[in-house]
Order: sequence, then structure tokens, then C-alpha cells
Amino acid sequence: MRLPEEPEGQFEINIVPMIDVVFAILTFFITATLLLNRSEGLNVNLPQAATTKNQTQTRIVVSLKANGDLFLNQKPVVADQLKPAVKTLMQQTGQNTVILQADEAVTHGKVVTVMDYLRQVEGAKLAIAAKHST
Repeated sequence: MRLPEEPEGQFEINIVPMIDVVFAILTFFITATLLLNRSEGLNVNLPQAATTKNQTQTRIVVSLKANGDLFLNQKPVVADQLKPAVKTLMQQTGQNTVILQADEAVTHGKVVTVMDYLRQVEGAKLAIAAKHST
């Protein structure tokens, strides 16, 4: 005995769940990209220069605020402790480029003093952050 065959209906492919997944993935990548492009230093008013170059991502940033406060990777540091702290970070991260972000309102003497401290760290390469002028 044979079972009666059911008539075959039209097949439908529901793409709504697939669109939801694509939008979820797109949202993830947009968010991840925005988080990867964050600035590593403090918010300082950088001076402008026409000859700026983009640096590769670094993990050692020394920031000098307008009021003279000194920070290493967004953590307050006193000038006397800057050299050993930078040396320790260089050993931990394997990075040797130290970016100095000095507010344009900081006196020249203070910037030179911090640069002198950084140049005394063996193996450190010093870079100065600036905004690109048009």
C-alpha cells in the first residue's frame, strides 16, 4: 500500500534572519574600529606643524599639560620618576618610541627639561606630537 503524496508547496527562503546577522556583524566591526583608533595620550592642545608624520601605534606616551603636570600613559608621574618608569615600560612593551605630547601653552624650558629626561633613557627614540596644519 502506498501513502498518498503530499503536494509540494513553494519553497521560501526567509532572509530576514540573515539580514539581522549581517547588521550585527557590521555593528561589531564599526565599534571595534572606533575603539582601535582611540588616542593613547591625554587631551592636550597640540601645536601645529606642516611637516608632521604619522607614527605607528605606540604604548609609551608622555603628556605635558598646560599647567605643567606630567603624565606617562595617562598616569600622573613626577619628573624624577620619569626615566625609570619609561625604561620599565620599554622593557614590558618592547616599544622604544616615546611620544611627547606637550600642550602648546607649556613653556619651552619645561619641554626641553622633559625631553632631556627622555633622552637619558638608553635605547629610547623620542618623537614629538603635533597637529598637522593645512
